[in-house]
Amino acid sequence: MKFQRISNINTKRDAWVEINLDAIENNILELKKFVKPDCKILAVVKADAYGHGSSMIAPTLLASGVDYLGVASIDEGMELRNNKFNCPILVLGAAPVWAFDYAAQNNISLSVFLDNHIDAAKLTYKKTGIKTKAHIKLDTGMNRIGVEPVDAVKFIKKVQSLDCFELQGIFTHFACAEDEQKTNQQLNIWNNILSQVDTNGLILHCFNTAATISQYKEDKYNMVRLGLAIYGLIPDLPPFAKKIPNLIPAMSLKGRIINIHNAPKNSGVSYSHTFITKKETKIATIPIGYADGVDRKLSNKIFGILNGKKVPQIGNITMDQMMFDITDVDAEEGYVITLLGEGISINEWAQILGTINYELLCRLKARLSRVYTR
Repeated sequence: MKFQRISNINTKRDAWVEINLDAIENNILELKKFVKPDCKILAVVKADAYGHGSSMIAPTLLASGVDYLGVASIDEGMELRNNKFNCPILVLGAAPVWAFDYAAQNNISLSVFLDNHIDAAKLTYKKTGIKTKAHIKLDTGMNRIGVEPVDAVKFIKKVQSLDCFELQGIFTHFACAEDEQKTNQQLNIWNNILSQVDTNGLILHCFNTAATISQYKEDKYNMVRLGLAIYGLIPDLPPFAKKIPNLIPAMSLKGRIINIHNAPKNSGVSYSHTFITKKETKIATIPIGYADGVDRKLSNKIFGILNGKKVPQIGNITMDQMMFDITDVDAEEGYVITLLGEGISINEWAQILGTINYELLCRLKARLSRVYTR
């Protein structure tokens, strides 16, 4: 039988993640409808843009009107700098003090919230003559990182008084943006702190994706941080949220059929024979497994799309491969099965696994090639 290549995608492996850059652009433009006209936008591209490829989608983000890129570490920021992106970059997490000089020399802004961050900035300025670009992180209820409210005013004023800093902004992070009461409690703390310091010329950011879409009533901010929705998925929202942006999921997951065979009735499929055929069954195998980020606990619970028809995955998902029942579909080796996309959402997988879509998006970058389309 001749091997068919039903798709113009040509990778060195018959499995890939497909990223639709038109979807990224659409999502930014949709989200802008929820952002004040004079408000900046920070696009969160940490974890390699939630598995979408930060350096590959950054041009689309910036061309669509994004002002800042947010990363989790200096290393993630350096990947962008090494790919010639000169836009403002903020490390949203905690950076090691021994790397402050490296960040300063590469024009990467850091989150600061500890006294040893101040010491590191002083040493960097002494060694390099470069000021540390900083956004002060306030902990208003997340209990993760940030200056405690009782110390916040003193800390902000101290940083503002030092020559070793170029203070660019102040920010906080909502723990439960889907909960109106808890978010308003954090906003009260945020507003109380900011009312006691000079914020003239500073970037103030507290709204994440959910808060932006929900349009919480708040005046003390001039930048929003957008994450999950950029990639076409909606986070949990509070009940009062009325308008929802028209988002398009940017990521698809696809694999070509590498083998088709018929199994007799009462045949076990894959390890431990967790699936037994009820009749003669045509089985297709694709080269995607749990080492590619598809959780083994999804075995026998998910579907793919083949020639526009839904086909069930059968048997335990193995490290590198999985099988589908394609008995009722006309297909040959080389045809493409879509695991995500064409109406199948990663939210369905998250519901099965009892987790969140963020986690599953980030898993799909281990070994899969990424292909970008417009």
